[in-house]
Amino acid sequence: MKLTVGMKAPEFTLPDNNDGEVSLKDLRGRKVLLSWHPLAWTSVCTDQMRALEAHHDRFEKNNTVALGMSVDPAPSKKVWAQVLSIRKTKLLSDFWPHGKAAQDLGIFLEDMGISGRANILIDEEGNIEWIKIYDIPQLPDIEEVFAVIEGKK
Repeated sequence: MKLTVGMKAPEFTLPDNNDGEVSLKDLRGRKVLLSWHPLAWTSVCTDQMRALEAHHDRFEKNNTVALGMSVDPAPSKKVWAQVLSIRKTKLLSDFWPHGKAAQDLGIFLEDMGISGRANILIDEEGNIEWIKIYDIPQLPDIEEVFAVIEGKK
């Protein structure tokens, strides 16, 4: 499926790093940033998730929930979050069925068995507001993300 701005975001319910679950439908009324990274425990992915955590309060001020997303299993995401001291940002596991949410969003890299690196912003009604796909080694610019969220871009 090819994502386009304005289309309804595919629904999902995924386990998080806190032994809970997050459903996209439960976040209606807030913007949601799906910040996809290929694999936990790698340097650029670490920096990407740390940026979400470091700016948690700014996301909150902008009525936005930032979620770290990958196909890693939930137990790995839990330990990784503990190692990185990520306490406020939820890291979701799209492990089983393997990469289903990433596939539904059109960012699953079949030949590698991982998601691509992407930021997908969903508006308060559940529609896709912004999509940016990055090269795997590229760290997303958190200020660019906020420019979009804050309506400056």
